Amino acid sequence: MSGRPMGRASARATEPVVLGVDVGGTKVLAAEVDTAGRVLATAARSTPGRRVEVGLLEAALTEAVLEVADGRPIAAVGLAAAGFVDREGERVMFAPHLPWRGEAVRDRLAERWGTTVVLDNDANCAAHAEIAHGEAGGDALVITLGTGIGGAVVIGGRVHRGRNGMAGEFGHMQVVPDGLPCECGNRGCWEQYSSGNALTRFARERIGHERTSLERMCGGIPERLVGPMVTDAARDGDAVALQAFASVGDWLGVGIANLVAAFDPEVVVVGGGVSAADALLLDPARAALTRALVGASHRRVPPVRRARFGPEAGVVGGAVLARRAIVG
Repeated sequence: MSGRPMGRASARATEPVVLGVDVGGTKVLAAEVDTAGRVLATAARSTPGRRVEVGLLEAALTEAVLEVADGRPIAAVGLAAAGFVDREGERVMFAPHLPWRGEAVRDRLAERWGTTVVLDNDANCAAHAEIAHGEAGGDALVITLGTGIGGAVVIGGRVHRGRNGMAGEFGHMQVVPDGLPCECGNRGCWEQYSSGNALTRFARERIGHERTSLERMCGGIPERLVGPMVTDAARDGDAVALQAFASVGDWLGVGIANLVAAFDPEVVVVGGGVSAADALLLDPARAALTRALVGASHRRVPPVRRARFGPEAGVVGGAVLARRAIVG
């Protein structure tokens, strides 16, 4: 016989839950989040890619949502999508790493899940998490480094979405004319030089050419190398892994300098999966920001801080929006 109090088990079985779902280029993460921004339970699925039927992606979302709900009624779901979300928060107009193209995601999933669904860009959701519970009060820039780069502009404690709802797509600013091709269709985008993809590409290109523990970690097959391996190797002092972070961090700082010149924020908050590397990434970024920012010696250079929620910021921010939708 279980030792769990029956009253508590019964209440848990019937109490509606608020969920956040982060849909990234490689992973779907669903989470139950409480009013303080604490993640209570999670479920993850692999993202099936951008060249698949939309139904496969939405089936993965549904599996993760139902696993976290665990039979309980769902009060609302906040969906953080790695793509361009329209001003009304109804459609994902374009997603470089996902198959959505002008899809009516909000209404379709609301019908499928039988609950209220709120939709926004993943970086905007990360900003909502940081505004409510973290580092992004006042005027701030939020930058998320995962498969690519996302971003959000915070003005007076509110996320600025822009005329089309697509403000903050920092990752697709061109930083190198005729540079590396990007999945968005352009070349030389910032995220090709500072992102999880950029980190692993830098390291993979050196396997077999330079002495590195990464070769052993991936079994001598560069395609098997993933970002956490590079982070672990860098923490152990591997020269190639440290060079990879130095490159990605330097490009991050250069891009931040351009954004600071445009927006003059109080703080820059960096989140996303790559931010788990902390000082390995942020120290070179801070140095590059000070070096590249116009008039740096004659102004207050904003601090660059790691986001409080890191890779969980999307689900926390999605839950913030979902709870706001039902509470008002």
